Amino acid sequence: MSGAMTFTFLGTGTSVGVPMLGCGCEVCQSPNPRNHRYRCSVLFGTPEGNILVDTSPELRLQLLRAKVGIVHAVLFTHYHADHMMGLDDVRLFPRMIGGPLPIFCTWDVEDVIRNAFPYAFDTTFDHLPLGAVPRLAFHRIDDEPFEVLGRQVIPIPLRHSRFDVLGFRIGNLAYCTDVSEIPPQSWSLLSNLDVFVIDALRPKPHPAHLSVEEALVAIERVKPKRAFLTHMSHDMDYDRLNPTLPAGVEMAYDGLTLEL
Repeated sequence: MSGAMTFTFLGTGTSVGVPMLGCGCEVCQSPNPRNHRYRCSVLFGTPEGNILVDTSPELRLQLLRAKVGIVHAVLFTHYHADHMMGLDDVRLFPRMIGGPLPIFCTWDVEDVIRNAFPYAFDTTFDHLPLGAVPRLAFHRIDDEPFEVLGRQVIPIPLRHSRFDVLGFRIGNLAYCTDVSEIPPQSWSLLSNLDVFVIDALRPKPHPAHLSVEEALVAIERVKPKRAFLTHMSHDMDYDRLNPTLPAGVEMAYDGLTLEL
């Protein structure tokens, strides 16, 4: 299928969000809403339905803010808490779509979900109406392309410290959050991009995330038409850093929607 697609940054922050609890730094106290960052989730909006990537802890608030009333499928990049622990917020969607919500993930993500949300799989709750507990239908993914709502999704293998995680490409947009290394076999999956979204935690190096400089090196290699930084900490001041970025590169911010 084809047609117009939108891409919305529901959250662009690191695992503790911005403002960070207990912090009085200039960014955490900033009045600029572009320095206020929920944990990372994004949404592909298509004529066939909405595809959510990750279920951050603020998912309900993110969807309400973006005026998104329904999600038709969920993709997971990995199982860390800041990308998964809002999963209970999807429990109304099976009632809206008339059956279990499709969940596309690797085997290890499925295993963690089953252990973290055991009530979603307790058969003694089968008599409850849709919407009472999450009803989920798992679809196992690996490194091969797969289809969601008529769209081809290309998984992009990435390294996040010692963890194997996934980025996703739909059309000419690639979303690569939580990455410290792009493996050699993944670079070819990033060719001819209109939009490249890449992790850039902070200016200084970090063992599990790309720094700003490292992200810019990756962007220069990929050469997309546009690039956006995400998964950003309170070390990333929108007012100060964004004007210094190269042409075609921007800091993403919560609520930003791209028309594709």
